[in-house]
Amino acid sequence: MKVIVCVKQIPDPALPGELDPSTNTLKREGKLILDESDSYGVEMALQLVDAAGGGEVALVSMAPNGEVSGLRTALAMGAAQGVLVSDPELAGSDALTTAKVLAAAVQRLGGADLVLAGTESSDGYTGTVPEQMAEVLGLPSVTFAKSVAVDGGSLKVNRQTEAGYDEVTCPLPAVVSVTAGVVEPRYPSFKGIMAAKSKPVDTVTAGDLGVTPTGWAAAGQQITSVTQAPSREAGEVIEDDGEAHVKIVEFLEGLKVI
Repeated sequence: MKVIVCVKQIPDPALPGELDPSTNTLKREGKLILDESDSYGVEMALQLVDAAGGGEVALVSMAPNGEVSGLRTALAMGAAQGVLVSDPELAGSDALTTAKVLAAAVQRLGGADLVLAGTESSDGYTGTVPEQMAEVLGLPSVTFAKSVAVDGGSLKVNRQTEAGYDEVTCPLPAVVSVTAGVVEPRYPSFKGIMAAKSKPVDTVTAGDLGVTPTGWAAAGQQITSVTQAPSREAGEVIEDDGEAHVKIVEFLEGLKVI
């Protein structure tokens, strides 16, 4: 069984982020780490391959400056190889262009029985790239998967909803986005970290994939300004003099909560 996982490499959220003054977007010039939301997809892929009795987990990613630190983390977890799309002309790409690039990277790897992705990235939150990839690839799409199982040529997914979950079945190959917490991602072992250094990562440009980069020019969006979030104001303290419940009700009514 072959599973391809889309992984995003992001600036470390534990460090203070910097904005590029020319675009008002997050700088991505330094080391990038594996997005935590995508670690669930990597773990799910590894477990599915193990359950199938063999196969391979491969990775596709799009990042600037040939950055592979986050990819190496996923390789250390157990993935076998990766394709990195790194092209300065892709800076500012919208979700659709990103989906086209990742779909082309999947095809460069020869396709797969299953393509997995996180529901949304921690630094973008569009939540649309996996579905757009499925459309580009012409494959079924299942979103918000809380469990994934393969039964022969079919995929069985419990899809998270507000009321519980839906039981979804579709043919393979397919594109599935998994929710955080679907599995417990493993920590890379020392042996895995050392092995990851020699695992192949094919670095290509958009042109190599036959995708026309659009960047900011065709993104259809522009960040005109960024302002500091206002400081939180002090809350109101209500002393219980026997009528505190009345004051609380009045406060909630003022907020139109009740």
